[in-house]
Amino acid sequence: MSVNVDGASGVTRQSTGSGRAPRAAAGRGRIVILALLFAVTAINYLDRSNLSIAMPHIKEEFGLSATQQGLLLSSFSWAYVVAQLPGGLFVDRVGPRVAYAWAIVTWSVATAATFLTRGFASVLGARLALGAAEAPSYPANNALVTKWFPSSERARATSVYIAGQFIGLAVALPLLSLIVASFGWRSVFVFTGMLGIVFVVLWLRLARDTPPADGTEAAPAPESAKARISRSDVRYLLSRKRLWGLYISQFCSNGVMWFFLTWFPTYLVEAKGITFIRAGFMGMVPYLAALCGVLLSGWWSDRLLRSGASTTRARKVPIMTGFTLATVIVLANYTSAPGLIITVMSVAFFAQGLSAIGWTLASEVIPLRMIGTGGGMFNLFTNMGGALVPLVIGVILDATGSFNGALVFMACLTVCGLLSYLLLIDRVERLDPDASR
Repeated sequence: MSVNVDGASGVTRQSTGSGRAPRAAAGRGRIVILALLFAVTAINYLDRSNLSIAMPHIKEEFGLSATQQGLLLSSFSWAYVVAQLPGGLFVDRVGPRVAYAWAIVTWSVATAATFLTRGFASVLGARLALGAAEAPSYPANNALVTKWFPSSERARATSVYIAGQFIGLAVALPLLSLIVASFGWRSVFVFTGMLGIVFVVLWLRLARDTPPADGTEAAPAPESAKARISRSDVRYLLSRKRLWGLYISQFCSNGVMWFFLTWFPTYLVEAKGITFIRAGFMGMVPYLAALCGVLLSGWWSDRLLRSGASTTRARKVPIMTGFTLATVIVLANYTSAPGLIITVMSVAFFAQGLSAIGWTLASEVIPLRMIGTGGGMFNLFTNMGGALVPLVIGVILDATGSFNGALVFMACLTVCGLLSYLLLIDRVERLDPDASR
């Protein structure tokens, strides 16, 4: 019997000699884990997007300005950003399975509580609570993909769970629009909150932190194999040019996505004069285009890797293509035809989907023993885009009375994301903080 330490999971493996059954179990387990991550990400984004769908009605009931709407639409991300490092540490300490269970219950309660709000301040409080509660989600996703999937499969695995966010958004627009029209805007928060409460039972039953090793049984890790995160580790995560390239590019990609997540329904209804229900059904097309983009990006990246391309080329080419193509969003300023608007927005959001697999690079660049905290750091900068972009758009609307400047701002973000890949990310390989000490 041999013993080895799994550096990714911090688990000591004891060989039992027969590897076939554990390998089969691991294969089935990967499918289960990926299905769970897809589903929880879809629910996660239903809870993030419900406010944008209800916003035209909330605006009328509470008499909100565009800047106030921008504050509410971005408030989720303020708390989400602040809670990223604690959320990543929480994932490292208790494991992604337990961290996710706590997060799902807490964010579902915060979502349902929006039913009780009576004005700007109470909606703001509910959204801040939701943002803080969802903070462990993507660090946990990243930790599970890193532990369950080899490098050659991580881009596809990442693209599949990221696809959950676009499925959630595509379903949210028509479904939640119908619920708002039929039962009032408060009902959508009860509906989406209850989904999470039901799902957490399934999560606890099926989710596991680590796969069974080939022919091995898990045993407690020696103390030296367990991750310890120090202040110097945090400083390390803030001192590497390659990581800053990831932080900036994902800020830009996520900023564009948050336009679609927050202001897009209002843009269709108020700027382009599309009716509320029609906007719900037409608006799902760009989300489905983004779904195709992220799935294509994951497949394309792994295909390049299998065909002999370097990891750097395989990961960077799809993302840089997406950033370049996404600049077409500004063309929507030059038409008022609903069909052309949806076409332009679909191309732009498809391109954003191509650029959305930055988590694959994060899982291959961040040091393994910092994977939760590093994922939290990465997600912190990612979601600064969500914190700032909706607010900036609200200010632009109040200042100009038009979405034209907002779409130019989106195009500038995509150019900035492209430049960060060209200038800051030299190669894609795992950093080793111990080698530099």
